[in-house]
Amino acid sequence: LAVGWGSGMDAAWAPSPGGCELVQSIMDCTGRWLSSIPGNLRGDTKELFLDDNTIQVLGNTSLLLYPQLWHLSLARNRLELIEPGAFLSSQGLQVLSLTDNLLFTNYSLTAAALSALPALRTLDLSGNQLREDMVSVLVSNLSSLESLSVARNIIMRLDSSVFTNLTQLLELNLEKNYIFEIDNAFEGLQRLQRLNIAYNYLPCLVGFGLTQLRVLNISNNVIEWFLTLESDDLFELEVLDLSHNRLLFFPVLPRQSKLHSLLLQDNRMSFYQRLPNGTSLANVTVQFLIIDGNSTNITTVRLWDELCHSNLSSLRLLDMSQNQVWGLPHDFLAQMPSLTHLKLNQNCLEAFHLSEEDPLAMLTELDLSQNQLVELQVKVGAGDILPNLQLFNLSTNKLQALPPGIFTHTRKITTLDLSRNRVDLCPQPGEAESLPCVDIRGVETLTHLSLAGCGLQGLGSRPFQGTSLMYLDLSDNCQALSGDLGWLQDLVLTLQVLSLRNTNLSSTTVDFSALNSLVRLDLSGNSLAAFPTSLGTLKLRSLDLRDNCLPALPLDVAQVPLGRSLRELYLSRNPYNCCTLGWWDALQQAEGLHVPDGREVTCSHGSRALSLSALPEPVLQSCRWQTADLALLYLVLALPTCLTLLVAFVVVFLMLKEKLLKMLKTRCGVSSPY
Repeated sequence: LAVGWGSGMDAAWAPSPGGCELVQSIMDCTGRWLSSIPGNLRGDTKELFLDDNTIQVLGNTSLLLYPQLWHLSLARNRLELIEPGAFLSSQGLQVLSLTDNLLFTNYSLTAAALSALPALRTLDLSGNQLREDMVSVLVSNLSSLESLSVARNIIMRLDSSVFTNLTQLLELNLEKNYIFEIDNAFEGLQRLQRLNIAYNYLPCLVGFGLTQLRVLNISNNVIEWFLTLESDDLFELEVLDLSHNRLLFFPVLPRQSKLHSLLLQDNRMSFYQRLPNGTSLANVTVQFLIIDGNSTNITTVRLWDELCHSNLSSLRLLDMSQNQVWGLPHDFLAQMPSLTHLKLNQNCLEAFHLSEEDPLAMLTELDLSQNQLVELQVKVGAGDILPNLQLFNLSTNKLQALPPGIFTHTRKITTLDLSRNRVDLCPQPGEAESLPCVDIRGVETLTHLSLAGCGLQGLGSRPFQGTSLMYLDLSDNCQALSGDLGWLQDLVLTLQVLSLRNTNLSSTTVDFSALNSLVRLDLSGNSLAAFPTSLGTLKLRSLDLRDNCLPALPLDVAQVPLGRSLRELYLSRNPYNCCTLGWWDALQQAEGLHVPDGREVTCSHGSRALSLSALPEPVLQSCRWQTADLALLYLVLALPTCLTLLVAFVVVFLMLKEKLLKMLKTRCGVSSPY
């Protein structure tokens, strides 16, 4: 706030009558259990927030004392009625929020009150259990409105009568209603630019002709068809969100538009020009029967050719993930020269073709993960392919190799994800390369590489020669570390994050000391029975040791360079010994070190697993006996026995003293002097 208003602010939030807080001309009375608007607030209040109270009625005199009010929020009250004269003294009100109230009870009287606001620009009626006829009455005289939200109501059907006279409306939010039909409801909204109809029950959208609209969100409906009017008019549409529907075909888009973002995620879409069994439907047409009142129209289209009639030259983002696409039509991508982000993950693709004819020169992100890809086909010639690609995701496919030389064309690639494919890395030049492999040597721009779950068979030679990797994920490769870490020699100066999770690592002789640049290391899910001593010299900030076989950590773990640099240490799911927890006490005292899973760390005592944060006293006492000095323990145990024997000897001696003396006299024959 201080930055926003500068030095003109008198003070920070200060208390005012009624328990509200005031800063300059903004009054915040949120959550004060108020049943009416306080009458003792400052008269120059311009913004008044009364959210989360218990106000039921806004009376004719409620706002008389605040003539300068331009922003009023009454969200989450119990408002049932706004009396017709409530806003007569607030003619300058521009923003009004009535979210989550009970306005359906007296909506006609509330409508009369709203009609007295000639300057109202923004109105939020969300969550008031309003039907479409109620909405029509409430907004019928609000010709100045620019933004209207009637989300989370019970609207079912929209026609031309609902939004009559809203000629200045720029933004309309109808999400989370029960809308299943729209009949010319938006034709009169000539200035409408943003329309949100998400989370409704629309089965289709045909005859789309809102040329002035810039953003259309109709996600999370049950739409099977999206058809635009056949027109050569220029549509201003920039963003179209059709995700999470039931689209069967690629939408029929405007012939001329400014579309730059097209979201088609999670549908049932496919292309039918060529079927997987080789059948061609290129010359087969589809007819749409459109019934409008008493008139019936039949529209004939060739859906696999309709793309040719749409100008997609400005499209930058295309998301077709989670569909049923098994192949793309010929020249499909050639129509999108400006495309920068292409998402085709979670489809049925078996092959993907790249050539100079579809260079995708502007593409920076390509996601082909979670498909059925067996091969990536690249037609290499004199031109460039994917020259600006930075992120390439091929994870979870059936790839065994990538085309040779593919990375000679992707001169800006930084991130490559090949995880969960059956790929191997190519060895050093001169060694056997007959088996299919992926060659990343010499790709200088590559900084992030994921090879998790690839079934790597013992990395050797120098597979990363000429790269500057900063992030390397080798998780879930049980045979990748059959030897030492010599194959990482080319990354000792650059590698910062290394994941060796679930790689069957058991030997503590693996030497990490050369990896001086490491800041994050994941060794979880292995079989380490002792702490690797080579870690002590590193200056890691994060170390993950979960799911190993560690009985303890070194006592000096907090004093070595590793302990002084660590900020995050994961330790749970190891069989620690409850009687050797000196290292744990040292970690608790280490400055700046955080153990995120500290509450899950347990130790073993007998057959019991106990939390380190609260060991029972009997366990501690038992551990003291187990860890005591044995020599001292034996001495303590022997001392009472020795003392007992000594006392017994003295007692016996005193009792037999006289008899012993007489016996000595008799034996020795010497008279005693008197």
